[in-house]
Amino acid sequence: MSFLVRTFGDLKTLEVIAAIVDIALVYYVVYRALLLIKGTRAVPMLIGLLAIILAFFLSELAGLSTLNWLLDNFFNALLLVVIVVFQQDIRRGLTRIGMTRLFQTAQGSREQAFLIEELVKASTALAGKKLGALIVIEREAEVAEFVEDGTKVDAVVTKELLYSIFIPELQNPVHDGAVIIRHGRIASAGAFLPLSQNPSLDRTLGTRHRAALGITEQTDAVCLVVSEERGSISLCFDGNIARDLDGGQLRKALQGLLTDQRKRRRASKASAARTARTTGEIVAARPSTIPPAGAPKKDERERDRSRPGVDTTAGAGP
Repeated sequence: MSFLVRTFGDLKTLEVIAAIVDIALVYYVVYRALLLIKGTRAVPMLIGLLAIILAFFLSELAGLSTLNWLLDNFFNALLLVVIVVFQQDIRRGLTRIGMTRLFQTAQGSREQAFLIEELVKASTALAGKKLGALIVIEREAEVAEFVEDGTKVDAVVTKELLYSIFIPELQNPVHDGAVIIRHGRIASAGAFLPLSQNPSLDRTLGTRHRAALGITEQTDAVCLVVSEERGSISLCFDGNIARDLDGGQLRKALQGLLTDQRKRRRASKASAARTARTTGEIVAARPSTIPPAGAPKKDERERDRSRPGVDTTAGAGP
C-alpha cells in the first residue's frame, strides 16, 4: 500500500481508481448478462420484473401502503423468484461460460458458404419430392435445450444426410421432428419444438410451420421449413415467415441472416481505411499535372499545331 501511495500520490487517488475499476467490472458483467439473454424469451420476463420494481418505488412515493407491503414481501423472495423464472436461461448462460474458448476463432467464410449451399440443395431437393422438413439453424442464442429432446447426430451438414433424415418411413422415426444445426454441424434430429402462441397466424399454416415460428419467437434462431402438401420452401426468423422461396431467394436470405453483421462492418471499415490510405499514397507520389492558369490545354495545343499558319509559341516563356 505504501508503494501504491508513493506511486499515485495519496489515498484519494487510489479510491478514485478503485471506483473506476469497480464501475467498469459491473458494466462488463451487466453487458455480458444482456448478451446471454439476447434473442430469448427471458427479455420480456426481465421487462416485467423491472416494471414490478418500478411499481414498488412508485407505490412508496404515492403512499400506497398495502401495495407497497405486498411488493416488499415479494422482493424478500426475489432471489428465489429469479432462479425459478430464469432457470433455463441461467443454465444456458452457465453452459456457455463453461464452453467459452479464449482463443476460439469464428467459422470461416468458406465453411459458412458450404453450409448455406448444402441447406439450399437439400431444401430444393426435398421440395421437389414434396417431403416435409424442419431445420433449425442456431445463431447467438443457444438452442441446447431442444437438442436434448432429439436424437444426437453430431455430423457434417450435407444434402444427402438431410435428405435421408426426412424420408417418411416407419423405419425412420426421426423424420417427423426437427433437425438442429449448431456450430455448422447437425447436432440432433427428431427434436420437438414449441408451437407458436400467436393468435393472428394464418389458419392454413400447419403444425410444422407453427413449430418453426415458435422456436424463432423464443430464440433468435433461423428455421427452414419445407411443406409436405405444397412442396414450397419457407424461412422463419424473429417470429416472421417468408413463404414460397426459390433456391436463389433462399440462398440470399440465409447469407443475410447467418453472416455476422459486426464482422462485416469491421471488415468494411478496414477495407475503406486501406483504400483511403492507398489512394492518399498514390496521389502524394503522382507529380502534379495541372497546367498553369491561362495555359492552353494539351489537346488544344496539338490541335493548333495541326492547323497551318497558326503560331503555337505565342505567349510562351523563354
